[in-house]
Amino acid sequence: MRTPFSVFTPTALCAAVCLAFGAPAPAFAAGDADLAAIRAQINDMKRSYEQRIAALEARLAQAETSASRAEQSATVAESKAQVAELGATQAAVAAQQAGQRQNSAAAFNPEISLILGGSYTNLSQNPSDRRLQGFMPAGGETLPEGRSFNLGESELAISANVDHMFRGNFRLAVSPENEIGVEEASVQTLGLGGGANLKAGRFLSGVGYQNEMHPHEWDFSDAPLPYQAFFGNALGMDGVQARWLAPTPFFLEFGAEAARARSFPASDSERNKNGFMSGALFAHVGGDVGIENNWRAGLSFFQSKPRDRVYDDPLNATADLHNSFSGTSKTWIADFVWKWAPNGNAKSEYLKLQGEYFRRTEDGTLTYDTKNVTGNGASDGYRNTQSGFYAQAVYQFMPRWRVGYRYDRLDAGSAAIGLIDSGAIAASELPLLEKFTPKRNTLMVDWSASEFSRVRLQFAQDKTRPDATDNQVWLQYIMSLGAHGAHKF
Repeated sequence: MRTPFSVFTPTALCAAVCLAFGAPAPAFAAGDADLAAIRAQINDMKRSYEQRIAALEARLAQAETSASRAEQSATVAESKAQVAELGATQAAVAAQQAGQRQNSAAAFNPEISLILGGSYTNLSQNPSDRRLQGFMPAGGETLPEGRSFNLGESELAISANVDHMFRGNFRLAVSPENEIGVEEASVQTLGLGGGANLKAGRFLSGVGYQNEMHPHEWDFSDAPLPYQAFFGNALGMDGVQARWLAPTPFFLEFGAEAARARSFPASDSERNKNGFMSGALFAHVGGDVGIENNWRAGLSFFQSKPRDRVYDDPLNATADLHNSFSGTSKTWIADFVWKWAPNGNAKSEYLKLQGEYFRRTEDGTLTYDTKNVTGNGASDGYRNTQSGFYAQAVYQFMPRWRVGYRYDRLDAGSAAIGLIDSGAIAASELPLLEKFTPKRNTLMVDWSASEFSRVRLQFAQDKTRPDATDNQVWLQYIMSLGAHGAHKF
């Protein structure tokens, strides 16, 4: 009987080994030669697999080395990124500081502009005899200043945003007599929200239409007669102004001012008290009619309480004779402006129609001869309602060239003067207040080489006093240096 191992002959054993290593079993006879061959094959196979294993181990080692290097590179890259981030942060801080320094420096480099003006005038009447008959002198500029060559009023303006909340504006006016005056020095808010805006300091009142315009913005060389008679050319304020732009699809604005008026019809003597002595209210509405037309209308009210507002009567030859008024002065203004431009483009052609109506009532006390140099000084009641208007048209018929016409007229009213009505003095003692209707016709043509320069020729027939007609010829230049902001609508 055979044992279980008797079946494993050399030939069978060789076949089993070959099967174990995946090699085909060779067909050979048992013997030493066969065993040697089998051993050789096994050694070959062992060497082959050892080489393969060694190659795999080398690849594994290389992969581990590469992973280690990658990790090191990632660590280095992360460190560099942190350094870069730190550098970027430092750069941002530096940029912010630089920006702050730049903004701080900009505060000392504001917008600066200089307006230079001058004229040559030819007048048929002596300008020193000019007056607005029937009206108390406003004490303002009653141009023309004189015959021949004249240096006009020069203006130096400085303005800039103080920060994101406030903007400052400063304007000096230099008269031909080398007198320097502060025309504006105000601060206004930026971006209060809700259409609200506040202004404080010295500024031109928002009443009427032309009042806020400076002389270089006027369409004619001098102010309309109502502005000369009722405001002495322009109404200036020292106080506070509030405006509100309503959220409507059309232009609607309301404004109020509480101030110490620094010009006629107020007076210097009323300043010696607390609170505000003058106030103004105004409202403006406007809109577009198609693409070629737009308009604006307004209604304004101004009130002051002058005290001892002194005036001299140029027709009274008595030396050192002064008169004064104390009481209440109320002025209403209605204004209207219409502009047309073909296809809405005003660069080459446009038409502007403009007009304002003034109505003033003064009620109080009139004092004759305040120093009593005549021995007949006295005071009594005074009340009068006076009015005036102007209407003008300016047409730009081609680029740079414009023509314009203006008609202005005043009504001195019928004054109730207690001193005359009671017989205390004769009407001839107050000759300037005798009733009259001053009026004037004006034509002009001007040429602008650019928005910074203008040359104007103007003709006027001035009938502001009953004894003479003054035929006036103006040749004027206006030059703007530096910053040039947008003009009023």
